[in-house]
Amino acid sequence: MATPETQAPLAALLPKKGEPALDADSILDRFVGYVSSNGLSLYPAQEEAILEILAGKHLFLKTPTGSGKSLVATALHFKAMAEGKVSFYTCPIKALVNEKFFALCEAFGAENVGMLTGDASINRDAPIICCTAEILANLALRDAGARVDYVVMDEFHYYSDRDRGVAWQIPLIALPDATFLLMSATLGPTHIIEESLRKLTGREVATVRSAQRPVPLDYDYRESALHETIEDLVARKKYPIYLVNFTQRAAAEQAQNLMSVDFSTKEEKEAIRVALLDAPFDTPYGKDFQRYLRHGIGMHHAGLLPKYRLLVEKLAQGGHLKVISGTDTLGVGVNIPIRTVLFTQLFKFNGEKLATLSVRDFQQISGRAGRKGFDNEGSVVAQAPEYMVENIKQAAKEAAGKKKAPKAKPPQKNFVQYDKSTFERLQTGMPEPLESRFTVSHGMILNLLQSDHVRGTGGYRRLVELIQRCHDSDFLKRRHLNNAARDFRTLRGAGIVELVRGEGGSGATVKVAQELQQDFSLNHTLSLYLLETLELLDPTTESYALDVVTLVESILENPDVVLYAQLSQLKGEKIQELKAQGMEYDDRMDELEKLEWPKPNRDFIYGTFNAFARKHPWVGEENIRPKAVVRDMFERFMSFHDYVREYGLQRSEGVLLRYVSDVYKTLVQTVPDRFRTEEVEDFIDHLRATIRQVDSSLVDEWERMRNPEAVVEAKPEVSLKPKELTEDPRAFAARVREELHRMLRALGQKRYMDALALLDNPLGEWTAPKLEQAMVPYHEEHKIVVLTPQARKPANTFLKETGPRLWEVQQRIMDPEGHGDWMLDCEIDLRDRRLDEGPILILRRIGP
Repeated sequence: MATPETQAPLAALLPKKGEPALDADSILDRFVGYVSSNGLSLYPAQEEAILEILAGKHLFLKTPTGSGKSLVATALHFKAMAEGKVSFYTCPIKALVNEKFFALCEAFGAENVGMLTGDASINRDAPIICCTAEILANLALRDAGARVDYVVMDEFHYYSDRDRGVAWQIPLIALPDATFLLMSATLGPTHIIEESLRKLTGREVATVRSAQRPVPLDYDYRESALHETIEDLVARKKYPIYLVNFTQRAAAEQAQNLMSVDFSTKEEKEAIRVALLDAPFDTPYGKDFQRYLRHGIGMHHAGLLPKYRLLVEKLAQGGHLKVISGTDTLGVGVNIPIRTVLFTQLFKFNGEKLATLSVRDFQQISGRAGRKGFDNEGSVVAQAPEYMVENIKQAAKEAAGKKKAPKAKPPQKNFVQYDKSTFERLQTGMPEPLESRFTVSHGMILNLLQSDHVRGTGGYRRLVELIQRCHDSDFLKRRHLNNAARDFRTLRGAGIVELVRGEGGSGATVKVAQELQQDFSLNHTLSLYLLETLELLDPTTESYALDVVTLVESILENPDVVLYAQLSQLKGEKIQELKAQGMEYDDRMDELEKLEWPKPNRDFIYGTFNAFARKHPWVGEENIRPKAVVRDMFERFMSFHDYVREYGLQRSEGVLLRYVSDVYKTLVQTVPDRFRTEEVEDFIDHLRATIRQVDSSLVDEWERMRNPEAVVEAKPEVSLKPKELTEDPRAFAARVREELHRMLRALGQKRYMDALALLDNPLGEWTAPKLEQAMVPYHEEHKIVVLTPQARKPANTFLKETGPRLWEVQQRIMDPEGHGDWMLDCEIDLRDRRLDEGPILILRRIGP
């Protein structure tokens, strides 16, 4: 049994079993004592904020990054536990949820803290729960009686996010009994939200605002070349420097440009080498990425694989990196220590057009400069436009009496004008007012109808209540009501919900179709189209599984960088063909304009979608997006890495992996079980294996979520060594089948050198001529190796573990006659190596 000495520090200050709850004064005294025992003292803004929440008020906390908002949130959690109530902590991204989960475990004890994610839950009945805003929004919709007494919403400026903002609003209008702490460093006027909270809950709303930063910032506008600015900052020890770019391509190009400048000493580079000994650089981009790191330059953006981003964070925390070239994802709480934030420009694409940075974006990013406990001050530096820097240099040469300078350079294409006054305005401006992003979706309606506490038409009545409470104008509320009625009729028409009348026809309740899997999701706007069109596919056809995947891909957002790479390759092939035909240049260009990226089942998809849109006019401007990325990989027997090399996607490996993950999750969560044949399930296993092979950190997180006891014991150290695929039997089997199918394809196409490269051939037993000789009897008996989806079924592969890290493998070779009387007999031996260290198949024989 835990004693006060062994309990987590804040848990030890709570009332013991049978003791009365603490009053506000006692809570304050004990919490202040806890703060003092850690050698800290409260800032005035923190003290004011804690007094407001102890008075039972909602609170907007508008103080800078690093000013101790987390400590105020901890005080609210302590108040909730002292009163025997339940509190939630929410933020935008899972990484921050995980970080907060472990911090609260240390303060309150693992038994008192839980975590909810989209994949699983840990200790879900704990008095403190960590989750993303979307999870809390879904909980508020599905469970009207959920016990949510206090809510901390961190990074509350996400309320204005175009795509995700609705998740920050739903808890405010769906949880009238909760008390909210809404925090952000960049909150402007919030009077509409304040008035709504006051009216709905009957409690006062307080605001605490402060501009005081524990680590003050200095600002500098530079009119020197970028590399000169960085060299000067490094010389003055103002590193680590986060170099802010606004595209992934720019971030990669700047990292490459900086390779010509030596930022690190030999000793520092040696320390980096040692720190990277266990790091896996096993993807096509790995070699380049490692080269940057060894030079002391990091990169951080969404186009990188998660494992590479984590590696940059770990090296930066160890003080190994002088410069990190990244995108403005920095403003979302990236775990990188930064002394200087350096803006390469002061404009970006805002979702609609190129425009000057908003005050909120600028201040959110700038606020990451300066580390409390490490830096006395942080620095924010902005580069003058490149053309201005060049013109200033030319003017200086002319003034010095040198040769007359050439004509002044104009701005580059797609440039938005800014200057020093722009920089000064962004420093001192008030962040823009938050904008409501409330919208009604099929997923929202389904969540309400699936509620355990709100059955029948009550779910729809509650939807109407939420619309009336939302923060939009009366005009928009009427539009939301019309959209809700339309969407409800659509769900009924699709058979997802049904009206069930009582005996004798009296009364009616609404029920969600019971055949849908427990985690059924309608998160995609066109999920209803997917469900309706799946009914039209024939599951007995050979291509059924591929056609299911194609429908799934057609409702997902386009991974533009991948699709344009596909199109570019098609154009390159086409132009060579047209040149060979002697076609004139203009005619060739006209022909190229007609090309589009691969769209399997194009006519079927467009035809069924047009029919769907006529029946469901709410589709509006939403459109179907046929494409083939995952299907293309599968049909061409290409691994993830093959695909990256084929289309030159090295800088965008993370984009491709995220898309593959989206296909995988949609197959699992949105395709009902009745459509998931053995071949579809095999495809799911194949994708799971692909994801895990490329970056096991994604699947490892899911596995940790499934094993709560292992998670709550202690915060795990970040390991550079990924977990092996062999620990996941189904994913490992799918990976083995992928290797065998690639081998069959090479043998069937008589590409024996390629087949040889796919083998683990330790003793050199096989050569290309020997493989050819082994296949001669097969080709005498059968014309071709069949590689159809039917031939690739799991039933044609036999995998047996024969010892620790030893397996026997057999693959049936399917022939046109359907005999399947030839086999590849193989072994896999991983006793002295890892799975990702090269080919895994040891071929023993090819024969009957």
